Amino acid sequence: MPDGALQYLEPLQNRSRIEAVLEALSTMVAQTGMKVGDKLPAEVQLAQQLGVGRSTMREALNRWEGLGIIRRRRGDGTYLAAAVLAPSGTVPIMVQLVGEQILRLLELRRCLETAIARKAAQRATDLQKREITALCDRLLESVERGKPSFELDNLFHNAIADATGNPVFGHALRQVKQVIVNTHDSPFPEADFALDSYPPHRDLAVAVCAGDADGAEAAVHII
Repeated sequence: MPDGALQYLEPLQNRSRIEAVLEALSTMVAQTGMKVGDKLPAEVQLAQQLGVGRSTMREALNRWEGLGIIRRRRGDGTYLAAAVLAPSGTVPIMVQLVGEQILRLLELRRCLETAIARKAAQRATDLQKREITALCDRLLESVERGKPSFELDNLFHNAIADATGNPVFGHALRQVKQVIVNTHDSPFPEADFALDSYPPHRDLAVAVCAGDADGAEAAVHII
């Protein structure tokens, strides 16, 4: 823990706002130069310095833990697990924190989907290739008609994951997607979100069905 971290915290005027606590903590992390792996001051010290109750501080830290920003070690303390930017002043702190979390999850999803695409291109059976092609047709037709396509998109990507022959890939991908979708105010389920990402799904389907692992990976990066 950096020396004198607590001096960057001042009692909050509005003690009921979790967002105010998170903003203060983000400022403390940024101004002290805390790095991933550094230990935060004890929960009771943070609460006392900000002039808030232990329950308020605990709820704020629970939100950070849920976003993967901190990691608690029982009997040891709380450690920074992800970089935290200083509050911008123009973007609400929770929007900023959730946005950073979504970017981390998307990075993980990209790694998973590129690996899945390559394996699917190498292993897909003729039956699976026909299913992938049919689902791609349905997905792009739905997008063209302006209909909600989120579930069809999931079916398409799940079919590619199934074509790897390794069910762990599909399980991991679905879990990551679910976390992204369940993130507060996630835009992914919206019907008009990321429409430009749908046409390259055809390239992905074609590459997988052609056994072109490099082409399949390239399509995932475009998507």
